[in-house]
Amino acid sequence: MALLQIAEPGMSAAPHQHRLAVGIDLGTTNSLVATVKSGAAVCLPDADGAASLPSVVRYADNGEKTVGAAALAMQKRDPAHTVSSAKRLIGRTLDDIDTAHLPYRFSPSEHIIGIHTRHGVKTPIDVSADILHTLRQRAEAALGGELVGAVITVPAYFDDAQRQATKDAARLAGINVLRLLNEPTAAAIAYGLDNASEGTFVVYDLGGGTFDVSVLSLSKGLFEVKATGGDSALGGDDFDHRLFCHLLETQNLSLTDEGDVQLLMGLVRQAKERLSEDTEARITAELHDGTCVDATVSRSEFHALTQHLVAKTIAPVKQALQDADIAKADVKGVILVGGATRMLHVRQAVAAFFGQTPLTNLNPDQVVALGAAMQADVLAGNKREGEWLLLDVTPLSLGLETYGGLAEKIIPRNSTLPTARAQEFTTFKDGQTAMTIHVVQGERELVADCRSLAKFTLRGIPPMVAGAARIRVTFQVDADGLLSVSAREQTTGVQAQIEVKPSYGLDDAAITQMLKDSLSNAKDDAAARAQAEARVEAEGLLAAVRGALDLDGDLLDGSERAAVDARLAELEQGMHADAADVLRGKIQALADATDTFAARRMDRNIQRALQGRAIGDL
Repeated sequence: MALLQIAEPGMSAAPHQHRLAVGIDLGTTNSLVATVKSGAAVCLPDADGAASLPSVVRYADNGEKTVGAAALAMQKRDPAHTVSSAKRLIGRTLDDIDTAHLPYRFSPSEHIIGIHTRHGVKTPIDVSADILHTLRQRAEAALGGELVGAVITVPAYFDDAQRQATKDAARLAGINVLRLLNEPTAAAIAYGLDNASEGTFVVYDLGGGTFDVSVLSLSKGLFEVKATGGDSALGGDDFDHRLFCHLLETQNLSLTDEGDVQLLMGLVRQAKERLSEDTEARITAELHDGTCVDATVSRSEFHALTQHLVAKTIAPVKQALQDADIAKADVKGVILVGGATRMLHVRQAVAAFFGQTPLTNLNPDQVVALGAAMQADVLAGNKREGEWLLLDVTPLSLGLETYGGLAEKIIPRNSTLPTARAQEFTTFKDGQTAMTIHVVQGERELVADCRSLAKFTLRGIPPMVAGAARIRVTFQVDADGLLSVSAREQTTGVQAQIEVKPSYGLDDAAITQMLKDSLSNAKDDAAARAQAEARVEAEGLLAAVRGALDLDGDLLDGSERAAVDARLAELEQGMHADAADVLRGKIQALADATDTFAARRMDRNIQRALQGRAIGDL
């Protein structure tokens, strides 16, 4: 498998030479860069000793650009030209996001988001590239040389467009991407190698804005992701907001000044963090109108206020275990990732559900970057003991549209990456010389309920009767989760292919919603698919019977033709209105009505074939 080849031919590292590679956690709020030194992964700090780089870029009026803490400090004073949370915008369009709460002036575009700044229009790719460039400079200064490449982490639910946009940002930053790696998988790598663990592990990742869970199997250097899940609308920010609302209620506050809102939100966040260490936290502030705020929040009070949020994380955990066909008792360890997992009631809930204390001996803020660094060290060709193979999964099913608007799944969700699968299709109409391949993503049965990714056309199919052509469609997903699709007509060898690079992306919320819809609508989807399949069958039968009547209708007398015409009319009327079982009943009625006609046609065709030929020639 390609993943086992850790250096290109002619580029293997010399025994005495350590090739410089890093792992980068490109985060929504903060980003980190890490590397392997003396066999151990470490995060690289900046000149001030800070490992985290705020994911913020400010475009100043003097042509200067600042990244990180300096940009963050200016965000309240210059919000329109200070871009943060670019990760939530990357690979998406304006139609995909709510811009009402964002302070930016957007450039209208159907394909990519553009933000007007003093330095011109900047896309989320540009902003991410500026952050990555800063991390690259930090790494090369710390390591004393040029990087051969980096492993960059992405959320497990990032779709093809978001992954491709991340790679584009890295290229703009002058970084060779060794691989894109799912964040929960990176965390498991850090624990698997650092603790020499084997068995089934669950990664519980509660970040600032999203919750992700992954079930992985670790065994003798093999890291296999069994299932992923999560809730993209749940994170540490929700805990902050609940405590903020509680403060407004108990202090009878009605805030109209944005500065007061930001001040109290910051104090609430600090109080939440203190409650992980202390039994109570005090919040004091003076607002712009002179109002003094003085409140004390106890740990038990905070836990009671936010216990429902903790409980919401358990449902995706149960679903991921079910998808992986793993029982709780078979889980050897639970890895906590993300700063929000420092909250004590989160750790208590995880411990209670799994019946074991979760693993917390690695820094939850750094563990993703550390795992990415370990993977980068292997892919760069640095010597390690033994072999190491990493198997990830695709979060949503991939397939194509078939006749009748049906979605045919080629690669089901949670398939191990990299993967390639092929399936043969055929033409529906006589003489068809081209076929449009419509690639879709999702779990629903009908194309209308899935997400369109790309379309391309295979031309040059030899004209044949319907069903005679053999078109082999191959889906390939690489280790980064990027998709390519090809179609080949088997008899002539004509071929067409496409690298799927859609101009928009699915955000975490869209993916989560698609999974929820597939479960809640499973029964309706099955009925809709059955009706669509029956409709396709009916269309084929109607066309065949009408064609036969045009050629050999004289074989039927008046009453026989009337009976066939009646069944034809009934079937045509029920094409779009009848349920699948009713429609199939009418299909059978037409088939029964034409049995005698079919037998007579066969006799006539045999007579035509034998006419004028001697017995000895047969």
